[in-house]
Amino acid sequence: MTALLSTTGLEMRYGAVHALRGVDFEINPGELVALVGDNGAGKSTFVKALSGVIQPTAGTISCDGRPVAAHSPATARDLGIETVYQDLGLCENLTVAENIYLGREPTLGWGPWRRVDRRRMAAEVAQALGGLSVNVPPPDAKVAQLSGGQRQAVAISRCRLWRRRLVLLDEPTAALGVQESERVVATIGDLRGDGAAILLISHDIPMVMRLADRIVVLRKGAKAADLPADGVTEHDIVALITGAKERHHA
Repeated sequence: MTALLSTTGLEMRYGAVHALRGVDFEINPGELVALVGDNGAGKSTFVKALSGVIQPTAGTISCDGRPVAAHSPATARDLGIETVYQDLGLCENLTVAENIYLGREPTLGWGPWRRVDRRRMAAEVAQALGGLSVNVPPPDAKVAQLSGGQRQAVAISRCRLWRRRLVLLDEPTAALGVQESERVVATIGDLRGDGAAILLISHDIPMVMRLADRIVVLRKGAKAADLPADGVTEHDIVALITGAKERHHA
């Protein structure tokens, strides 16, 4: 099977800081891979490289087996890659529908008479949200009024509506309570049910063990492990993260 997205020898330097050290990685269509590591391990840098926010110092990023030249956020979107960052990137003064369509609003008319097609936005957003397993807000609700779990549902619904092939989820349950975290887990399951591949970045090891097909461990910018989730324990993963256990690859 050709990997949906892969990296070879990915390096990132910020002056004297070596944030990524020759990271080889791949994720296949429909696969859920968890990326774990301690603070400063290089997880955020790696996600920013995959999403096109930063340009690696060295190495290649490939999609469907073909190297991606001049990778940028626009290129990532064109390839079907969407990133849901920890801060979600939602505008609190806008509605749910306006946030999901932000920068991609459908229009009616032409020339100076062109206007945003809000009826279409509301209908399509209601359909995208309606297929989720959680209690979701109406399209016209203001994001400022939503709970943390509902905001995550809105951010993930943006990926569903645009039929993303790969979704990068950065700490989706951070700062959420147990009940809301469970709702986000259900939403991730809905997204995966649509056929999307998911790269899940999280410190929540029990959740990682529960959801992931494969777990990749970063330590000090290098890949310390790449293992099937059903072949390791939580203790093994913590030991690999801390360095108490030597690196291992499947």
